[in-house]
Amino acid sequence: MHISPSILSTFITLLVTIGPIETAVVFASLTAGIHRSERIGLATRSVTIAASVLLLFAVAGGVVLSLLHISLPAFRVAGGVLLFLQALTLTFSSPGLSSISEGERREAEGPGDIAVFPLAFPLIAGPGSLSAAVLVMGRTDNWIAGGSVLAMIVACMILTWLAMLAADRLVLLLGSTGADVVGRISGVLLAGLAVQFVFDGLAAAPFLAG
Repeated sequence: MHISPSILSTFITLLVTIGPIETAVVFASLTAGIHRSERIGLATRSVTIAASVLLLFAVAGGVVLSLLHISLPAFRVAGGVLLFLQALTLTFSSPGLSSISEGERREAEGPGDIAVFPLAFPLIAGPGSLSAAVLVMGRTDNWIAGGSVLAMIVACMILTWLAMLAADRLVLLLGSTGADVVGRISGVLLAGLAVQFVFDGLAAAPFLAG
């Protein structure tokens, strides 16, 4: 079966910026000692909320940019730089832009529902994944391509949900070394995709149009 390069690029961009493995590792640490049924509920709610926001950004992101008088080429360059910064943090094994800080982790360990914060935001739907959703939708030129992007977002959300349900097994299987390797490979892939977004934005810039 032939897979369109643009669809494959879209899927990889979204998958790397959302980071199902990274999400599962953090989810395992935040929910240690919680009954499995409650963990399933937390995973389901957080993924549902994050998916809703990502889909909203993908569909309405272009309209918001127009209202703010931000051109798509300009956002491609800005988004590419943002994704490249996340790629650097992944490659060099420091927390990515969609990760949570130590302060956020301590706040999450306190009483309250963690489905919205920090699981949905900023762990799953962080700056990197939200920017990626707008960027990949901005490359579409018809409703079929747009529908494919939305389908890829849903697919990544399903993978994230499954990874969260299998978080304990993933932690045991991968360990810290395995998770580190996955993060570094993801960072290299994302760096190339980020630079391509910058190239696309510069190529469409009015002052470079020839």
